[in-house]
Amino acid sequence: MNAPPLPEWAPHEAMWIGFPSDPQLWLDDLAPAQAEVAAFAAAVHAGGAGEEVRLVAATEEAASRARALAPFATIIVEPFGDIWLRDTGPIVVGRGSTRSARGFGFNGWGGKYELEGDADINARLAALAGLPFTKANWILEGGAIDGDGSGCVLTTEQCLLNPNRNRLSRSQVEQKLHDDLGFERVVWLGDGLTNDHTDGHVDNLARFVAPGRVAIPTPTGDDPNRAVYRDAALRLRAAGLDLVNIPSPGAIVRDSAIVPASYMNFAIGNAAVVVPQYGAANDRAAVAVIEALFPDRVAIGLRADHILTGGGSFHCISQQVPR
Repeated sequence: MNAPPLPEWAPHEAMWIGFPSDPQLWLDDLAPAQAEVAAFAAAVHAGGAGEEVRLVAATEEAASRARALAPFATIIVEPFGDIWLRDTGPIVVGRGSTRSARGFGFNGWGGKYELEGDADINARLAALAGLPFTKANWILEGGAIDGDGSGCVLTTEQCLLNPNRNRLSRSQVEQKLHDDLGFERVVWLGDGLTNDHTDGHVDNLARFVAPGRVAIPTPTGDDPNRAVYRDAALRLRAAGLDLVNIPSPGAIVRDSAIVPASYMNFAIGNAAVVVPQYGAANDRAAVAVIEALFPDRVAIGLRADHILTGGGSFHCISQQVPR
């Protein structure tokens, strides 16, 4: 039987991070997004006290920029559509010599953004890392699930029961999560954040911070996700999980539209937990709460405005390689 993936706070050998590469996708946000990604990579690397950072660039031109901004990083040049490696990269399970990589089908978040290179970047990164690779016959993005290492996993109905991914029943999805990733218990939340083009990825909504303990936002002001947070909290409590409340950034508007900004999209490294910041009133408070949850790490708040124009933040662009 498969053992579930280690929790994100388990020790890492490295972290893959997608590096913005396509000028036609990123337009005027390309250079500032690259700078934000490099700052994130530096926080994860922590001057060598953290872990190896493997920046994945799609072209030699982007790789040259990555080397200039992040000389401490290992640069990998592999074609991909875009940087969201949490969703397209491999999920590494096991420890040490027992490690292997799992891959899943990918269809551009339900056919919205199907780009060349995204469907097989998981196999190519696994091969470069020397990891045995198997690919399951259904569509699953890594940001749609969050596990605590004990066999419990969070997900949302909006995403994993969406017919634009798979036409599977709840019980069939649960069986596949068990067969392919070793999860014994699935806790179903409802919808994800407003205007999240991933159809409600859980890594923007609720995150395990310890076995059986989940961080979740509390609404702020005229928060567009107030009902979503309330429903998620009710479901998590009903599942017997311990909740930690983190203030939300509230309504974040870009180009006259609500964007799915969330402090929940933090990334956990060996030395640091990196928390996206949006220029909101609760930025510093969210970092302080998250730092208290990880007393063996420093929490670092970094702006992610330009990365967010692509739809996600630090957790979305990264995938850890456990030791």
